[in-house]
Amino acid sequence: MLVLACISSHGFGHGARVAALLQALAKRQPACRFVLSTALPASFLRRTFVGLRYEHRPCVWDVGVVQADALGSDPAATVLALEALEQQLPAQIESEARWLEQHRLPGEPAVIVADVPPAAARLAERLGWPLVWHGNFGWDAIYADLGGPLQAWAEQALADYKRGQAILRCPFALPMPWGLPHVPLGLGASRPRLAPQAVSERLNWRSLRSRSALLCFGGLGLPVDPALLERWPDWQFIVVNQALADAANATLLGDDLRPVDVMPLCSVVITKPGYSTFAEALSQDCGLIVVERQGFAEAAVLQQGLQQHGFHRLLNRSNFEQGHWQLNDPLRPPEGQPLALDGASTGSDFVLTLLEQSR
Repeated sequence: MLVLACISSHGFGHGARVAALLQALAKRQPACRFVLSTALPASFLRRTFVGLRYEHRPCVWDVGVVQADALGSDPAATVLALEALEQQLPAQIESEARWLEQHRLPGEPAVIVADVPPAAARLAERLGWPLVWHGNFGWDAIYADLGGPLQAWAEQALADYKRGQAILRCPFALPMPWGLPHVPLGLGASRPRLAPQAVSERLNWRSLRSRSALLCFGGLGLPVDPALLERWPDWQFIVVNQALADAANATLLGDDLRPVDVMPLCSVVITKPGYSTFAEALSQDCGLIVVERQGFAEAAVLQQGLQQHGFHRLLNRSNFEQGHWQLNDPLRPPEGQPLALDGASTGSDFVLTLLEQSR
């Protein structure tokens, strides 16, 4: 059984939630073979898809939104990047289709799982393979919200999204009116691969969980003055940015560890709106302090969902940059009930069923 995962290179969160899905699928069916088709860095894939045997095809399938940092968007640069990618896609689709046809075993069931590059539909059509979308939004909604020249790209993305078999719909979802069956998922998140004690020893971590925080803003990061951490001397911070490790109360996350591996040590995660970080934090009973993001339609939905399902605090960017983090104040409780944590298992069941039906 061959599973091709076409993963957006817009951000690490797409890769993290696909990893949870494929790891669950590998446990269900160890005979599955996996190909990761994405421009996400190989180092990130090794750390995130831990325990999974896969082949990496370094392909760019989408642009997403061009960003200066974790909170900013550049629509004009996004249009230019989309135009450049569109010129490259026909040759890439043909070369990747030929490679996949050569490496597929005779009679082997195959499926494409896409999170969520629209061009995956064109590859699936070229191969004649079933296609399953996985995610909580499509670029059609993001581009339509930004408007202007991106409206035409929203319409093209929507046309591509309609060419699939189903949507594995994650929580915190934008409308996905693609005319396909929806498979609703609970939160899908990878699990820590080490016991908390082992992680504590590796980091020489002695802080109480109630006074420990993880500070992470995804692959692009966000400029933060290390002095802001030292405004909270009673707290210890695990950071992913080398520059922040200069703070006296900061410890750098090792290259062999993922954010989810250290979340059991922390009572709170300080971050931007991001599906995978939210899913991992909520699955590990961490509260979330979130720096609000403007100009990206998914962010509002994530922030609203967090208020329903997790202990939280929302900060505007100005308060964050001034260090007004309110770490010693109680987080706001959720207004609703916790979300189910069965996203990876439910999604893997669906993919496995589709593979078995394609024999």
